[in-house]
This record gives sequence, C-alpha cells and structure tokens, in this order.
Amino acid sequence: MKGKSAVLPDPTAIGDVSSPPFARLPDSALLFSARSKRLRQLAETSSLSPYLIFLAQLSEAQHDIQAALPLPERPDPGRIKRAREFEMPPLDREIDGGGTISDIFDRLFAAADTIEKPAAAAEALARVAKADVRNRLAMVQNVFSSVLPADAIAEHVFVWAALQVQFARLASVLDAAMLVPVADGLCPACGSRPVSSMVVGWPGSHGARFCSCSLCGTFWHYVRVKCTLCGSTKGIGYQEIEGQGGVVKAETCDECHGWSKIFYQDREPGVDAVADDVASLSLDLLMREGPYRRGGFAPLLAGF
Repeated sequence: MKGKSAVLPDPTAIGDVSSPPFARLPDSALLFSARSKRLRQLAETSSLSPYLIFLAQLSEAQHDIQAALPLPERPDPGRIKRAREFEMPPLDREIDGGGTISDIFDRLFAAADTIEKPAAAAEALARVAKADVRNRLAMVQNVFSSVLPADAIAEHVFVWAALQVQFARLASVLDAAMLVPVADGLCPACGSRPVSSMVVGWPGSHGARFCSCSLCGTFWHYVRVKCTLCGSTKGIGYQEIEGQGGVVKAETCDECHGWSKIFYQDREPGVDAVADDVASLSLDLLMREGPYRRGGFAPLLAGF
C-alpha cells in the first residue's frame, strides 16, 4: 500500500505533561452517546460509512437501555482492598448469566433488532438472542479471553456490546484513586486488553499517553515509547499512512513483534478509541503487509 512512512521515533512532549492521574474512569451516562456522535461524524467521509452508521445505532442502543437498569453497585470495600493489595482488577468477571447482565442482554438484543443491518448480521443477532444461558456464557468467556471464533464473530460482537454496558457502568462507580497497575496490557479496573492508546490533551494530562480498555472504557496512564503489549522499551517504532494528519500511528515492537494503534487526541480532540479504531481500518490493512501482528482487542475489526 502506498503512503507507508519510515519507522520514526515518537517525539515525547515531556514538558507538556504535568501530573496525569493513573486512571480515568468512564462516564457510562455519556460514553455511548458520545461514541455514536463520533461514529456518525466519521461516517460522513469514510468508505466504511454503512458499517459506521450501524455501529452508531448500536452505540445509541447501548446508551438508551441504561435508563431502565438499576444503579450499579460498587464492589465491597474488602474486595477493593484485596485487589489493591495484590495488584488485581477490582471488577469481578464471574458472571452467572442472570440478574442485571441477563436484562442487559435481552434489552440490547431487542434494541439491536430494530437497527437496519445486513442479513448476515440479522441472522447472527437472532442466534445470540435465542441462545441459552450456557451458550451465552461461553461467548462471554471468549470475549473475556479476547478470542472470537472466526465462524461466530458477529454473535460475539453483540455479546461484547452488552458486556461493555455492564462493565462501563460498574467501572463508573469505582474510586479511580484506588486502582493500581496490574500488568502490561491489562486494564486496572476489569483486567481486559486495550483497544488502543491515546496521547491526550486533557487538562492536567496534556501530552500523556493513556491506554483505553476495550471492555469497560477505563483509561490508564502508560508511559510513551513503551510497548503496551509486552512492556518493552526496546525496538519501538512508529508507522503511519501519509496524508492523514498524524492522528493515528501503528506502534511496533521488535521484542514481541506486535503492534497497536496510538491516537493523538491532543491533535484531534474528538477521537474516540473504539470509533476511530474502526474508521482507521486502512492502517490495519497496511500493517498486514509487514512482520508485526496486532495486539490488544479490537472485536469490531475482527471480521476484516
């Protein structure tokens, strides 16, 4: 593909960074509606417009179903204390398929049924909506493990979207000050992999890099020029497609031979980790030509 740049160092604006907090929790009341607006904005100039519009409508459904859900409860103080002591995420992944998560599944699948979509997506939605608890929980575990079966990607995307609602709500009521690093490439709130990272322009954090959780939407501070997959600071390089304003790059690592997307929100304030990940599919296509494999978890691009 034309437009591949040379591997260049990523200039770090250390002087711009004040004292960024370790974590920034999602606001579940705004997360999905803001993402929907960003998806619609990106769709105006993208060749992926039909897909982006579908995702915008799915994000709107994620937002809308929350109005009828009970308020999320914080983990008990004992669990939070133990999680902090042993450097573990405080949100529990043990799901039995009942209660609030079952309600979220049913409400989201019903809302998604009203969205215009390709026949294959409609058939996948019908299958997951009719799935029993055992099969739904099997899909939940696949999402948690960041591995989607090639023959059931669409079904898993709907499950992932429902889990996003649940875990964004749970993360939103945590105390960010109680979160601690758990491992390279894992969210300190729920233990999921990042979809990407961002160099942000937020007040008090300008120029700092944060990873963005693919599940609960928590951001956590992660130093620049360091692999978000393995933690190495050696052999880090950056590739991008020329003429796209430097808003997104592929951060490559010669230690683990992985790559991940890094967005520059300080250059484009409207960037959304999930929406812009889909809209920058051309970078994924470029990187397929090279020796690096994409890390993290990007379910919305799993079928491409």
